[in-house]
Formats: sequence, structure tokens, C-alpha cells
Amino acid sequence: MTINLKLELASGQSLQGAPLELLANGAPIARATVDDKGHVAFNAKPGYGQLAVRVDRSILKNG
Repeated sequence: MTINLKLELASGQSLQGAPLELLANGAPIARATVDDKGHVAFNAKPGYGQLAVRVDRSILKNG
């Protein structure tokens, strides 16, 4: 199953290249990267649960 999203920030900033995770009931089930037009497509197995999207925190730098 493919879940397609288009992301737009109110500030107009681009999310291009941002790694995202698709969560089902709080657990990551798929990862994808935002393209140059703000589109992202997650490939996930069909199922039931509450879905959410978050930025993959591994890109954040400590310091």
C-alpha cells in the first residue's frame, strides 16, 4: 500500500530531503524522503491503527 502526502510549511520553507517516518500506533512502519515539490510516498503493509508522520530524528545534531 502506498500513502502519498504533500507537505507545505506556512513559512514557505522547503522540506526537500527531509527524512520522515510513518508511525502506526506510535511505532515506525515506513520511511521516506520529501522530494523537491514537497511530495512524499510511504510504502507500508495494509493494516489498522492510528497513523502519524514525524521527522526522522537521526538527522538532528546534538550540540
